[in-house]
Amino acid sequence: MNEFILLAGSKDTRIALVNQLQEIMDGYVRMSSYSVEEELPTTLHNQLVVLSHPLVLEEPKIRACLGTNCKLIIANRIINYENIDRLLYLPVGTKAYYVNDSLETCLESIESLKKLGIDHIHYIPYYPGIPHVEIIDLAVTPGAFELIPDHVQDVVSIGPRLMDISTIHQILDHFQLNGPGDVISQRYLRKIIQLSKRLADANQIATDLNKHLNEVLDGVNDGILTITQDGKITVFNEELGLLLGVSAKRVIGRHIRDVMDHPELIDFLFALSQEEDRWFTFGEVEVIVHRFPLNNDQSLVATFKNARKTIELERSLRSELKKKGFVAKYTFDDMIGESSILTRTKEKAKKLAKTDLTLLIQGESGTGKELFASAIHNASLRDKRPFLAVNFSAISEDLMESELFGYDDGAFTGAKKGGKVGLFEQANGGTIFLDEIGDSSLKLQARLLRVLQEKEIMRIGGSQIIPIDVRIIAATNKNLLHMIEQGTFREDLYHRLRVLFVDLPSLRTRTDDIPLLVRHFIRQSVHPQVTIKPEVIERLTTLPWFGNVRELKNTIDYMLAVCDEDIIQIKDMPWENSFLKSDHSHTEAPVIPDEEDELLLILRSIQTIAERGERPNRRRITEMSKDWAKPLSEQQIRSRLDVLESRGYIVKSRGPFGTRLTDAGLRVLK
Repeated sequence: MNEFILLAGSKDTRIALVNQLQEIMDGYVRMSSYSVEEELPTTLHNQLVVLSHPLVLEEPKIRACLGTNCKLIIANRIINYENIDRLLYLPVGTKAYYVNDSLETCLESIESLKKLGIDHIHYIPYYPGIPHVEIIDLAVTPGAFELIPDHVQDVVSIGPRLMDISTIHQILDHFQLNGPGDVISQRYLRKIIQLSKRLADANQIATDLNKHLNEVLDGVNDGILTITQDGKITVFNEELGLLLGVSAKRVIGRHIRDVMDHPELIDFLFALSQEEDRWFTFGEVEVIVHRFPLNNDQSLVATFKNARKTIELERSLRSELKKKGFVAKYTFDDMIGESSILTRTKEKAKKLAKTDLTLLIQGESGTGKELFASAIHNASLRDKRPFLAVNFSAISEDLMESELFGYDDGAFTGAKKGGKVGLFEQANGGTIFLDEIGDSSLKLQARLLRVLQEKEIMRIGGSQIIPIDVRIIAATNKNLLHMIEQGTFREDLYHRLRVLFVDLPSLRTRTDDIPLLVRHFIRQSVHPQVTIKPEVIERLTTLPWFGNVRELKNTIDYMLAVCDEDIIQIKDMPWENSFLKSDHSHTEAPVIPDEEDELLLILRSIQTIAERGERPNRRRITEMSKDWAKPLSEQQIRSRLDVLESRGYIVKSRGPFGTRLTDAGLRVLK
């Protein structure tokens, strides 16, 4: 059989040419192939030698193996048609390096690409030793990956160039194989046709996808517009056409100024300011226009929302959330009271509501922690999103874990088929209120810490990480610092929760609000016509109210139930309550909750130190604590003084009088 020798410059080129020639010439001509990068044959004589490139002949090793009577054919090479489809889909004017081993091979390949009609790309030769060249993110190469600069982010490999049909005919002519020429030409053309078919299929897929996307865009309730940097319209859906009274099909490709007679809108679209949203009026329709850039192709997208429809949709969404119980019920206007300490606390909470940071609400039982959490959510940027509340003291540890994080199908015996979405997922985009966080177990605290750190959860029995966007508001009536010392609350979780904090005032510190609260509770009751004697209100303002507002409401409800002739009198007060005793009662003083003991001891110490004529400060209080059942450090005294000050019981000062008791603090001691 007829045989020739193929000599190539590189192994990759040799393999590509062998694959091409075997597929086209198989059955007619046999070949042996070698490359400069591999072992070359011994001296060749009386052979047809096909060289892959003129530069191959300049290699000393190649010249050394060429003996006598060898006929040389230097191949004409064309771009590898197997891999050029990616180039066809690059946008017109795209800049790309053409990377190869020399300027000559770069220029030859670029010229071949242009002759094939792939001239919509701006090719820049890149080869070893090239002088300064502009920075470009895209490179095209026949396989010279090692020469591509590090800053290039995207590479199109078109593979080594192939032999053109004229070179193949030269080989056939050498062996006087004119007969099979037509068959070989057909094989060659078949490869070109296969490429054409592949491109046609890809084009059909793109056409179908484009049709599908247009159907999607036309099905959207918002108007959608996309324009190029110079104002040419590329996307204009039917909804926008209806809004502007323009045929959507007739405006594609036209300049925006030729389609819209609205200078203010056009100025907004092309403005360099950071403004993203603006209201416009088209006829009788008010529209919110939102714009954002597409950085990849320097286009601009604008959406046109019908303001009335948007408002109606938000109302419908809130109605749906309300049905599920996912809506915060209270606002700051629902808080009854005009005392200075409550007013300051509300103003502080309103400011903290505007951030997305985690917040800890601390206060005694009955001071309105859930009311404040609800109001903070409604004053935040998440007010249109879900608000979910969960109480750690009301649910067992195992059940609480599944409620918060959800579970996958089959996670445990009795698990609901199909699994369950947890509260964190349901609250996504909104706020979750963790009430009585001090009652959570250490195991659950560890999982909550991960949520705060990573902003992600994993369902029980699941393996998928689920990212979440939830603001966490926690609340407690416990002394968390004391719990940290006892080892029942994680210190790292405490600091994660207390990024922001609000200390709610007790009712004892805002007795001026009691008359307002009493009248409010009566108006909200089933007996709004009932009146209350002034002496009853006066008596109510003198009581300690360790149960705070909740306890006051219970007392009002009791008196409303037992009063005669729609008048509440002194005789209707529930003297049986442990904290309500008459002037003549010999009942012992009420038992103060354990976490309050240290605070009362500190108040008494401040009073004792002041009565001795000394300046109350942390050092003196620490010395007095040595006689207590549990002495406190100066740092512990500092934290507890902060709590007392937040409740309005003391005023801290570095002056000659030191820390002093307020009237509220004196009332607590009495």
